[in-house]
Amino acid sequence: MAQGPKDQGGVGTADPDDDSPNMIVYRKIEDIIYRIQDDKAGGVPIRTVKSFLSKIPSVVTGADIVQWLMKNLIIEDPGEAIHLGSLIAAQGYLFPISDHVLTLKDDGTFYRFQAPYFWPSNCWEPENTDYAIYLCKRTMQNKARLELADYEAENLARLQRAFARKWEFIFMQAEAQVKVDRKKDKTERKILDSQERAFWDVHRPVPGCVNTTEMDIRKCRRMKNPQKVKKSVYGVTEDSQTQSPVHTPVQPQRKTTKEDVQKQITFLNTQLDRHCMKMSKVAESLMTYTEQFLDFDPFLTMPDPSNPWISDDITFWELEASKEPGQQRVKRWGFSLDEALMDPVGRDQFLKFVESEFSSENLRFWLAVQDLKRRPLQAVSARVQEIWQEFLAPGAPSAINLDSHSYERTSQNMKDPGRYSFEDAQEHIYKLMKSDSYARFLRSSTYQDLLLAKKKLENEQGRRTSLEKFTRSVGKSLTGKRLTGLMQSS
Repeated sequence: MAQGPKDQGGVGTADPDDDSPNMIVYRKIEDIIYRIQDDKAGGVPIRTVKSFLSKIPSVVTGADIVQWLMKNLIIEDPGEAIHLGSLIAAQGYLFPISDHVLTLKDDGTFYRFQAPYFWPSNCWEPENTDYAIYLCKRTMQNKARLELADYEAENLARLQRAFARKWEFIFMQAEAQVKVDRKKDKTERKILDSQERAFWDVHRPVPGCVNTTEMDIRKCRRMKNPQKVKKSVYGVTEDSQTQSPVHTPVQPQRKTTKEDVQKQITFLNTQLDRHCMKMSKVAESLMTYTEQFLDFDPFLTMPDPSNPWISDDITFWELEASKEPGQQRVKRWGFSLDEALMDPVGRDQFLKFVESEFSSENLRFWLAVQDLKRRPLQAVSARVQEIWQEFLAPGAPSAINLDSHSYERTSQNMKDPGRYSFEDAQEHIYKLMKSDSYARFLRSSTYQDLLLAKKKLENEQGRRTSLEKFTRSVGKSLTGKRLTGLMQSS
């Protein structure tokens, strides 16, 4: 399936310094990949697998790759072979066809080899505009097979806000590429879609996964490599002109001029003037936070009645989930607005308070936007219109107070409604609630009475528990004495 660099004549690969550490590693990995795919030299057979009502083309299993690595690289430990295979997968040379996490598993999971065009040895540094085009393409293609993951939907919304001025051009680029892709054979298109997805899994990985393309900033500044130029995957340049997807040619290295040195000095002076927080202040803030939550950490402070993580008693969890909060939970609502909104009972109490002040529209809008983010994709567009009509449209029944900038940004987002269309408006409303309604809620008799009532109730329960323990202990001692007397008399 994959061809060598000589077969990719149209790619125009930039030839970076072969002595650099990264390129040495890439060449070694590519040598292994060529050998794995070489059927004549005992490589892993690449086959088409029949599935229910469909065929999966050009795949191998993770178990086959692990067995080949152990046999041909003289590896005795299967764990070492899996680790080596995962390192190769993390660089994007092979990938699972049904998962965004690039690791190798020793089982029947299907894997596919990456096309040489997308190999990291081509020195890819893709732009955000390329990523935006790719995500746009995904939204236009087969929804069941290529539906965006949650983190990709968030990235798309973020890019749409960042490239608002040139979004129409990005959309047109994606539309044109989708038309070209539809002319290709179905099997070929399926393979190319998965290879393109794997390329972006390397360069824009799933949150929590290691980004193998990141480099330490100090190392970047030390490197004087003229071949390390930014290249567009889809040929989109900064001035928004279209090109064929050919690599950017190598730029000749020019000598440093007086103006360049002056710019660097200006940049460094700016960095020196930046406001930096002292380490002592950071440590003090961390200490304050730790002390504040000390009583709420069951591993540092033994909870009442017992710690469910080290015992079989789940009463603590049941109390935390109950609709009758204890004093600890009520006290925690006063730490921050986030704490109050995360607790369902705290959220209900806050809602009742703002309703009593006839100012519940802000909180209801915030909750509606939170609910929107969890809606299925097909229900998002209709729900966005409902929220707009209820809270933001002219003459809305529950109009909220937005500043002009947030309202303008939200109005722009309504042209292409999505889960994050109200992001700016929600952030503005959250700040309003935090500085106004939430502060009044903490000072209100509603919260103070609830806090005192729970404290008094727990004190009474504590006294009852102590009395019960004392009664039991006295009863046991009297029973023991009676038994002893009966035994002696007999």
